Amino acid sequence: MFQRLAVLQMAHDAAVHAAARQGVIARNVAHADTPGFRAQDLPSFAATLREGGAGTAALLASRPGHLDAHAATRPARPVVDRGAAVNPNGNSVALDRELMRAAMARQDHDTALTVYRSVTGILRAALG
Repeated sequence: MFQRLAVLQMAHDAAVHAAARQGVIARNVAHADTPGFRAQDLPSFAATLREGGAGTAALLASRPGHLDAHAATRPARPVVDRGAAVNPNGNSVALDRELMRAAMARQDHDTALTVYRSVTGILRAALG
């Protein structure tokens, strides 16, 4: 059975994290006018890795039965953005901040895909 290289797994996990972050940002934008809605964000990918929340856990499994390899694949959970200013209606979504976060999440996703493509290209060259 083919085992993924750690760098490919890391790139995959980074792309999944960036996509999940885009979803949280989209939810924030959709609730920009909802009274009492608090903006949320995901912890950084590095923080998620440190906590073992992404696909690459602190303990790596060499095969599915070795350790509980699927226990580490839980996604990061959104947290309330405590630094956001609250409007008089209780809403803390600021569209300019959400647009900046969306741009950063897209950049993170593009970086992960570039790493993934580069590694697969190197593997193809080595095998071909």
